Amino acid sequence: MVIVGVPRDRDEGETRVALTPEKAKKLLKDGHTVCVETGAGVEADWPDESYREAGCEVVDSREEVVNRADVVLHVNGLGAADECDPEMYREGQVVVGILGPSGIDDEEYDVLAENDVSAFALELMPRISRAQSMDVLSSMASISGYKATIDAAQALPKLFPMQMTAAGTVKPAEVFVVGAGVAGLQAIATAERLDASVRAYDIRPEVSEEVESLGADFVELDLEADDASDEEGHATHQDEEFYRKQRKMMTRVVAESDVVITTAAIPGQPAPELVTNEMIEGMDDGSVIVDLAAETGGNCEPTEADDVVEYEGVEVYGPTNLPATVAHTASDLLSNNLRNFVEYITEDGELEFDLSDEVISSTLLTHDGEKRMPHRKDASVEEEEETAEDADAAGESGDEAEADEAATGDADPDETEETDDGDTGDQGADDGDTGDQGADDGDSEPASETPDEKEN
Repeated sequence: MVIVGVPRDRDEGETRVALTPEKAKKLLKDGHTVCVETGAGVEADWPDESYREAGCEVVDSREEVVNRADVVLHVNGLGAADECDPEMYREGQVVVGILGPSGIDDEEYDVLAENDVSAFALELMPRISRAQSMDVLSSMASISGYKATIDAAQALPKLFPMQMTAAGTVKPAEVFVVGAGVAGLQAIATAERLDASVRAYDIRPEVSEEVESLGADFVELDLEADDASDEEGHATHQDEEFYRKQRKMMTRVVAESDVVITTAAIPGQPAPELVTNEMIEGMDDGSVIVDLAAETGGNCEPTEADDVVEYEGVEVYGPTNLPATVAHTASDLLSNNLRNFVEYITEDGELEFDLSDEVISSTLLTHDGEKRMPHRKDASVEEEEETAEDADAAGESGDEAEADEAATGDADPDETEETDDGDTGDQGADDGDTGDQGADDGDSEPASETPDEKEN
């Protein structure tokens, strides 16, 4: 049987715990042992006594948890933690959680590999149906979208709903959500429940039906994006010319809004700047912007991570960890994701995982002395595809130039008259539809293994 360790998260402002007493009971029922550091769940309203009552062992130090555990569960570990300490894990240990693979440097990867640590970064979970119950990003994004709307409603010096009173009619607040992934869709749904007037925009036109199904209006911009989403439904990076046109066309909508919530993030890349200072200057004093992409640079020009900036009478919020402000619910969902993953990598009470399984291969950073780093491989493939597309485009330009020369009689008579018009082939990514999974208790797995149609 496996010993599961739950150390207390030490990051500033982090209040979540990786495993709640209720989810721990399910691991204990399967015959595993759960060892929890004292105080691990206190800030999420689970005192030590609740873990003891569930059957967990509560120990005094982080070191004791790590030394005893076969599997260590983190909220934020390694590159996602304020301090990355790969030396803390013993040889052959399994580490699971939000691990910030891009924040781990090469020397730290070397330490993990040398110590034969198997590190699973669950933020790299593939978007397939059988992985939904382990998808930590979707769980946390849903909470972020909800909380962003609640915080905006509290900060706005206006009511969200329309009210008709003897003293007059109060118009509903105008809310504009940019990005219709999981966070965006939850922000839309929450604003609709508060009876605001809601509009939304996303570069992926296929999500318009989902936006409208929630009661919001989808803003149609006369823009055409190349390969707006990848095969997993993520929005893809566009060139600067596209973003320039997008900003120009969004200016009117932003100016008409009392609240703007931006959620546009590109996995592994800086967030695109969508809302400029000039656009904000057109908003009324007292308006509110909540930028959920603040951690990767922000979608708004004035955004500062974990700060509130007042620009021309508009408050711009840049939260980077809204789930921690709803610690009890966030911990419950996150611990369900982690518990499901532990069950996924154990069989008959022993650790066992298939390296050919997409769930494993997509999340496993190091294993058996090898640095696997799947996130870097994905980036390399994307770079190669972009290079190939650029080469194709250059080839097309060359063919067009030759054709123009031939048409005007400027072609060199000594050159071969026949040219190969070979097809360049469009390498566009599969435009996966996106959808909100919602919170899944995860006790059952969908039978289908088709790509999950959803984006953060």
